[in-house]
Amino acid sequence: MLLGLVFLGHSARVYQIPLLNTLDAFVYDGRLRLTAKGGVDERIVILDIDEKSLAEAGRWPWSRDKMAALVTQLFDHYGIAVLGFDVVFAEPDNSSGLSSLEAIAGGELKGDAGFHSALKGLRGSLNFDRRFAEALRNRQLVLGYYFTNIDQANRSGALPEPVLPAGTFKGRNVALTTWSGFGGNLPEFQSSAVNAGHFNPIVDFDGISRRVPMLVEHDGKYYESLSLAMVRVLLDKPQVVPGYPESGTHGGLEWLDLPTARGTLRIPVDENGATLIPYRGLQGSFTYLSAVDALAGRLQQDQLKGKIVLLGTTAPGLMDLRATPVGSTYPGVEIHANLVAGILDAAIKQKPSYVLGADVLLLSFCCFLLAFLLPVLSPLRATLLSIAVLLVVTALNFALWVSGLVMPLASVVSAILSLFALNMSWGYFVESRSKRQFTELFGQYVPPELVDEMARDPERYSMEGKNEELTVLFSDVRGFTSISEGLDPKELTQLMNEYLGAMTKVVQKNRGTLDKYIGDAIMAFWGAPVADVEHARHAVMTALEMQSELRKLDEPFKARGWPALHVGVGINSGTMTVGDMGSKVRKSYTVMGDAVNLGSRLEGITKQYGVGIIVSDSTRALVKDFVYRELDRVRVKGKDEPVGIFEPLGTAKEIDKAVLDELKIWNQALRLYRQQDWDQAELQLYNLSRMSPERTLYEVYTKRIVHYRANPPGEAWDGVTTFETK
Repeated sequence: MLLGLVFLGHSARVYQIPLLNTLDAFVYDGRLRLTAKGGVDERIVILDIDEKSLAEAGRWPWSRDKMAALVTQLFDHYGIAVLGFDVVFAEPDNSSGLSSLEAIAGGELKGDAGFHSALKGLRGSLNFDRRFAEALRNRQLVLGYYFTNIDQANRSGALPEPVLPAGTFKGRNVALTTWSGFGGNLPEFQSSAVNAGHFNPIVDFDGISRRVPMLVEHDGKYYESLSLAMVRVLLDKPQVVPGYPESGTHGGLEWLDLPTARGTLRIPVDENGATLIPYRGLQGSFTYLSAVDALAGRLQQDQLKGKIVLLGTTAPGLMDLRATPVGSTYPGVEIHANLVAGILDAAIKQKPSYVLGADVLLLSFCCFLLAFLLPVLSPLRATLLSIAVLLVVTALNFALWVSGLVMPLASVVSAILSLFALNMSWGYFVESRSKRQFTELFGQYVPPELVDEMARDPERYSMEGKNEELTVLFSDVRGFTSISEGLDPKELTQLMNEYLGAMTKVVQKNRGTLDKYIGDAIMAFWGAPVADVEHARHAVMTALEMQSELRKLDEPFKARGWPALHVGVGINSGTMTVGDMGSKVRKSYTVMGDAVNLGSRLEGITKQYGVGIIVSDSTRALVKDFVYRELDRVRVKGKDEPVGIFEPLGTAKEIDKAVLDELKIWNQALRLYRQQDWDQAELQLYNLSRMSPERTLYEVYTKRIVHYRANPPGEAWDGVTTFETK
């Protein structure tokens, strides 16, 4: 029962267990993908500022005369129903040169009547901002803007009128998202537009966008989202009516009503005034049309007539890509499209306040049932009961989901599994004598900190050879021969002892099995003899920590007159043969196989790319929450099939924006290189070299381009680099 109370505290929000939140998010995303409607919603069109548009019409932002022409074209020629901007027009447009002419008119040509007369005639056509403002007037059009808490003093541009006045929720338990700063549109644009809405999502703890606040608070007033503003404009701007589940005056907000002539449209919201995004499916669930084609009038009338149109971008360089349950790089504009469709179809899942109480009651019942029945049942019957309860709870949860109600699942499932595991493990304690024998058997092969874990269930472990999916790591000191020649034997021994000691601690800290030292090289593996579902992750963490720990040795080594060490690390995951191998004279618990050889080859080519760590694509696939720099696709000696190789940079939360920006440019350069677009690839590499002149990788690819430009690889080239040596 004490174990059940731990999960009850989480469900009742007395405290939060991060792992359970992660599991609930995983379950939510899985249900969403499984039940997504799919198909393409023809009512909504995304007008995409894509790479084609940027190439033809110029870089973003476009001049306001182009934007005025685009708006006029959409409404007057194509006859769209409503237009929403997933962009903000925060700065004046001086591209026409009008400001320069005005300065001349007040300076050098102040007394030139002819110049002033000509300028007066041109002023209207050259005032691009005014032309755009006039194009916005009297249109079914919604501007976009954003709120921010990063720069609280930032209050640029103008906000629209709040959708609800200050004091609307006075005395009620409503905790809307509050923002202190904002980036709005120029006042003349805002005053010309019929409405505007913010495009701020709520990013959950894992970096995924699952919700958008329909209402947010700023300076005590309440402002609507872009999707809600568009729906209201489409429906002739009905009033937003907050909905509460209780008749009293202290109940929380649970929905927003939009009363229309055809009935009331209800939008479920949570305690933060946010709505769950009803993702229809993967990217492309709505029609995408190039913005430049609309500007040039190249689209068919029926492609846009009567449509709900959102103007946004999918171009990687414009930075409007988000991580979502249906895609890791999902266009922000399509999030708004999903919300507009979901509001109109009343297809948004709801998570009312009573869900909390229902979860606590269900969890209490399951814990009470299992805590009293499992100890008195046989192992088989206890297993069957646990499975039955688990299936009933899961089926009920899924049925509620299909009906539109979101219930958490992680707490109750984790409680059931934990109670079952605790009950089943109660009779499996090992006698102290058996533990000593077990330690004597395995202690020479396995890190000491894992022996106790193995001793809890010795029957699971064997020294016999078997095939397992494991991860192997090889590391080697670069230039060790010259280092050893510069030190006497005693100093060399001391240096190696300190180096190997520090690296070994890192391996053991991350649950690794230290296979052997080969001179200055280290070989280790993960996943045996102790099973480790995160064997790949632990190996990658080890490599990163080894590089970090190595730098900590620089100062003490320098003080003793020793050189700084640099190591290359290769990591690969795959099926390997693991077991006690050798002869009667000497045996070793080790790994063998092609996957092991590949790990060694990867370590050998780190110096070719000027990086400290290389992992294979199989390892990368097992450790997805890290940020990687793709290096190449290679064919190493002894293998015919090419392998993708990557440099791990760290977990996503550790990587700063500058590195991510550089990584995006590098990915573009690599794509252009593989497409044999040598000029564009070389240009990107030049920009990258200016950003990070110390990075050898960019120089490697620049030299390759010079070679391939002189010796074209042909159309059949697969972009793979072949290494003939180990």
